Amino acid sequence: MFHPRPSFESLEYGLQNQKLNKASCSAVLSLAYQSLGVVYGDLSTSPLYVYKTTFSGKLSLHEDDEEIYGVLSFIFWTFTLIALLKYVFIVLSADDNGEGGSFALYSLLCRHAKLSMLPNQQETDEKLSAYGVERTAETWQSFASKSFFEKHTKFRKGLLIFVLLGTCMTIGDGVFTPAISVLSAVSGVRIKATGLHENYVVAISCVLLVGLFSIQHHGTHRVAFLFAPIVTAWLLSIAGIGIYNIIQWNPQIFHALSPIYMVKLLKRTRREGWLSLGGVVLSITGVETMFADLGHFSTLSVKIAFTFLVYPCLVLAYLGEAAFLSRHHEDIQRSFYKAIPAEAVFWPVFIVATFAAVVGSQAAISATFSIISQCCALNCFPHVKIVHTSRKIYGQVYIPEVNWMLLSLCLAVTIGLRDTNMIGHAYGLAVTTVMFVTTCLMTMVMIIVWKQQIITAAAFLVVFGSIELLYLSAAFFKVPEGGWIPLLLSLAFMSVMYVWNYGKLKKHEFDLENKVSMNRILSLGPSLGMVRVPGIGLVYTNLVMGIPAIFGHFVTNLPAFHQVLVFVCVKSVQVPYVGAEERMLVGRVGPQEFHMFRCIVRYGYKDVHHENYNFENRLVAALVEYVEKERKMKDEFGDTESDNLDDDVSPELTFTLPDHEEKMVRSFKEIEESFAGYLETHSSLKDESIQILKAREAGIAYILGHSYARAKKSSSIFAKLAIDVVYSFLSRNCRGTDVVLNVPHTSLLEVGMIYYV
Repeated sequence: MFHPRPSFESLEYGLQNQKLNKASCSAVLSLAYQSLGVVYGDLSTSPLYVYKTTFSGKLSLHEDDEEIYGVLSFIFWTFTLIALLKYVFIVLSADDNGEGGSFALYSLLCRHAKLSMLPNQQETDEKLSAYGVERTAETWQSFASKSFFEKHTKFRKGLLIFVLLGTCMTIGDGVFTPAISVLSAVSGVRIKATGLHENYVVAISCVLLVGLFSIQHHGTHRVAFLFAPIVTAWLLSIAGIGIYNIIQWNPQIFHALSPIYMVKLLKRTRREGWLSLGGVVLSITGVETMFADLGHFSTLSVKIAFTFLVYPCLVLAYLGEAAFLSRHHEDIQRSFYKAIPAEAVFWPVFIVATFAAVVGSQAAISATFSIISQCCALNCFPHVKIVHTSRKIYGQVYIPEVNWMLLSLCLAVTIGLRDTNMIGHAYGLAVTTVMFVTTCLMTMVMIIVWKQQIITAAAFLVVFGSIELLYLSAAFFKVPEGGWIPLLLSLAFMSVMYVWNYGKLKKHEFDLENKVSMNRILSLGPSLGMVRVPGIGLVYTNLVMGIPAIFGHFVTNLPAFHQVLVFVCVKSVQVPYVGAEERMLVGRVGPQEFHMFRCIVRYGYKDVHHENYNFENRLVAALVEYVEKERKMKDEFGDTESDNLDDDVSPELTFTLPDHEEKMVRSFKEIEESFAGYLETHSSLKDESIQILKAREAGIAYILGHSYARAKKSSSIFAKLAIDVVYSFLSRNCRGTDVVLNVPHTSLLEVGMIYYV
């Protein structure tokens, strides 16, 4: 294996992938401070609506305060067990090279158990430094789990659908969080301005939502520094108010932390108490976005911020509000603002609450951007424009199309429902579904990845799964009261994701079945039966082996092709990042005189696809280095050319530009000078190397297939609807392959093909 010396970019990638493991204490604290503005805004604003939504049904208050104590006990233990114990201490430790979320857990499982539905996966991918599969001893539980999924394709598909369900519900959080947070905060003004009509509250909320989504293009990094002071002030404010209310109204409220009060609540109120849990679960909204936003910061910084600031402040806030309610039962539907102790404090807190509610939406929005970018890379979402907004913190992204789609849905929910209780019911169903999906995936990670005993994994599933199923069952009874909205949104997003993934897999199957025979290529001779014109032709294909059908279609209709042919396969692998020194795999296709090569370009699901300004240079450098290395191997071990007629057996090496130049090489003289050292020390290879360099000087053409999918006549109605209608519509309206790959239009040739699936 040939290992070029690391370039500057590779070192930069290495630092990014380590996620600040070697960073100074000040850097970690700085990230912890920033995370308050992005990760914890959603979780921090829950006190605005938790008690209000919990008591929105038929659950009534009695003089002995048993209901208040019971609800507070549920809130405290739910917050402690789910948010602190499950997520902070366990789930955050299951990051995928610093990335979090449902797809990160799925990626871990795919690498360790070969569950991936991605095509073109190779054994060489397992050698990536980010792959991180430790060769530890298999337990019988992990072996049995792997064997089961590897043998049953249907269960692998079912797992993918299950992951997509959690992903779609997380996207739903990006709709409901801004709507309920902003509307709840703005509604507080009606306590002082009693004559203010509801329409004005909704209008003000909509204006704030438009403003929030309008600044997303500045990026998470800038938004975090702007929002972090607001969330910090908010947390300290509600903690201070909570302490005041505890001292002023009910110092004995700490007794409610006993789990006995949970049992008393359910025993006394029965069905109504159980249904009220759909409101209690809103106290942990934001824990899943905390995990999904992990890629924006570091694991340690997120844990520090939650443990030492967010958790104690929110516990004090819930205790204080319960203490106030124990003496003011009549204020249950407006308890948060009523609990503010003085007129002079009300308006500052109201302003901070409004800003905090806007900030709280940032966590869900950032998580949605991260998840959509992962879905695009893993062929589960149509191609959209993904803008990386920070050069320092890799993984912070902005997606314009998704941003405006979320804004439209948020405005529709806010204007359509107008009631925070109904929005809360929808929100609760989405949150509990996502948490249960994460629990199931974490159980699999414990068995397959961490090699834990079945008892440990089962205990995790039973403890946390039972809690979440309890809340999920209560949330499902709220479907007629707003819970149908996340179900409808999830169904729509899941349909798009599954159909897109289905169409991509079918296209890959078509390409595999219609590969051009290598014998046919060899029978044409070195000229391929046509005129070989100067230049390099880059034929983009989905295949990592074999000659794509697009090439056969092209040579059938045109009598000329380029002197040097390179079959380029751009593929995603189940890791978040691929270092620059590991990105390219280069091999030869056919005999040497054919001058045909294959280049496999690998990207992680969080990587930026190649920029045009240096991709061509890197490719030419890789070809020249490959030719030199190949000849050197032949000189040492003998000529085995006749045996290496296809690239499935030819050597594959990794390359980068020696000096990592970021400018375009514009002349043959500059190209030749860049590799003068190679040509002087390998004079026997000078002819082939110069031939490649001269071809580069003549120009590079990009040949892409413009495919149109059609369902076969014998296909089922579902397949015809999915391919001919949905997939066809998505293909026509999403970003094209040439745009995704940054192909210059002046050098682009498109070959139209129709494939039947």
